[in-house]
Amino acid sequence: MNYRMNHLPSRAKGNRIMPNRLAMLLAGCAVLLLVPQARAENPTSESSKSTTAPPSAGASNENRAPSDKAAEYQLVWSDEFNQDGRPDPKNWTYEHGFVRNHEAQWYQPENARCENGLLIIEARREKFKNPNYDASANSQRWQRSREYADYTSCSMTTRGLHEWTYGRFEMRGRIDTSAGLWPAWWTLGRGRWPAAGEIDIMEYYRGILKANIAWAGEQNRGGATWNSAVRQISRFPADWSSKFHIWRMDWDENDIKLYVDDMLLNDQDLTKTIDNDARKTNPFVAAPQYMILNVAVGGDNGGDPSQTTFPSKMEVDYVRVYQKHAADRINHETGDKGTSQKNNGQKTDSPNSDDTKG
Repeated sequence: MNYRMNHLPSRAKGNRIMPNRLAMLLAGCAVLLLVPQARAENPTSESSKSTTAPPSAGASNENRAPSDKAAEYQLVWSDEFNQDGRPDPKNWTYEHGFVRNHEAQWYQPENARCENGLLIIEARREKFKNPNYDASANSQRWQRSREYADYTSCSMTTRGLHEWTYGRFEMRGRIDTSAGLWPAWWTLGRGRWPAAGEIDIMEYYRGILKANIAWAGEQNRGGATWNSAVRQISRFPADWSSKFHIWRMDWDENDIKLYVDDMLLNDQDLTKTIDNDARKTNPFVAAPQYMILNVAVGGDNGGDPSQTTFPSKMEVDYVRVYQKHAADRINHETGDKGTSQKNNGQKTDSPNSDDTKG
């Protein structure tokens, strides 16, 4: 509370001195009594969450100074993960089973929970019988040829619930950088990959932090063109992996910028992201994307998890979307039942089918 003191009378000569001093002492006591209450109502600890203004991405708490353009944005969607239990079904759906990139984990909703204000996606080393197993399936049908999964994890998506065109996307989280783990926060457009576009705001595997943008390229069968930025985490401070960090995407009709802790990782000019296919569309201009949070294990890029201690966790404090203009605020049920494909120059696989992409 802000108590103005200018209503108190100024000092006067003679017999007015003592009453004025008494009034000032009494007012001072009132302020002292009120200050602790004000502090209690306006906590400034790291655990407090404020969504009233879009922040810049650099600091690890909610009292960091807004960026120059922050006042242009308004919060249009967020998940603060404050309710213990399963993630909010109004915000998230799940991928199931063996999905893409020959990864070792079986995806299931049971590996995600909210606890103490954090979303926890947990990868576990445990044997899971594949209900789609087919002994006659060959290696090309790898989602059916594996009788068991040696790991389980979770992949959460807003597909069919929420999608957005343009804005500031922000996630505060902590990732496990142990061998064989492949955490990611990324977005996809509706339709066939890669023509619908992919943005990897945060991706980690084998000692590297990546920020990527992909669209349809010149390769046969719709292969992707990638703009990939790589940072070796060995060049970060030694305790980097033990701390929370803020990943951010700033996306408008002109470009996409990807950051971690206010450090620019990648910048893509959107005049150069025209799909090189028959349609010649631009997946990042006037077209929505939905988001995915997941922890993969092994697979084409993840590396060898055999020496890693499990369970392993990705912890997320919040995910927020800010936008500038009402016309940009596409946030509705999509009704899209298309598949999500990924990743990084590898063949990618349609969940719940045997078709390969790329």
